[in-house]
Amino acid sequence: MITVVVIAVLVIVLVTLRYTGRGRARGSGRRGLKRRFGPEYECAVARQDGDVRAAERELGERVRRHGSLQEQPLSPEVREQYVAQWDAVQERFVDSPQKAVTEADALLARLARDRGFPDGEQFEEQLAALSVHHAYFVQGYLSMHAAARDQSGTEEMREAMVEARSLFEALVAERQVDPDRRRRPPSPDGQGHAPWPLTTRRHARGGST
Repeated sequence: MITVVVIAVLVIVLVTLRYTGRGRARGSGRRGLKRRFGPEYECAVARQDGDVRAAERELGERVRRHGSLQEQPLSPEVREQYVAQWDAVQERFVDSPQKAVTEADALLARLARDRGFPDGEQFEEQLAALSVHHAYFVQGYLSMHAAARDQSGTEEMREAMVEARSLFEALVAERQVDPDRRRRPPSPDGQGHAPWPLTTRRHARGGST
């Protein structure tokens, strides 16, 4: 009788493990990767010259390395400091766009580090980790990082900072962004207003357009 019970338990365990394994395989398959990475999935395919399998291996490796990363919370004081620093950088953009973009890039790298992601000195690794947890927002960070190192035009730098603001808000938020809302980057005031109207700020200061 005991032998029958033991065999039955073993069968149940094996069936459960097999089912779980299939579920994980589906979750890490093409559909799972597309859902998790969103636009970053297509970017990975483009970087691999259309080789879908190579792109999926790359993304799967990112999940393996960084999927278990636990984001560290920010204290209310630190969160307020980051928000104030970002707002100040945006204000400085009017007079010194290149310097402001460089400062914003460094600020975002520090914020990501404080949330538990790899240090910004290892940008590629930090970006890979961020793409696992904030895939819908990392392209803005990548654009701003490039703009901080290249002689981009003012409009390109402005657009890069506007896009990067979405990742900043996701990282500085008290709670993780709802996955169902990741396709809609949040606006700075959270009320659907247009993000960061530089022309309005410039007029307010009495400058020319």
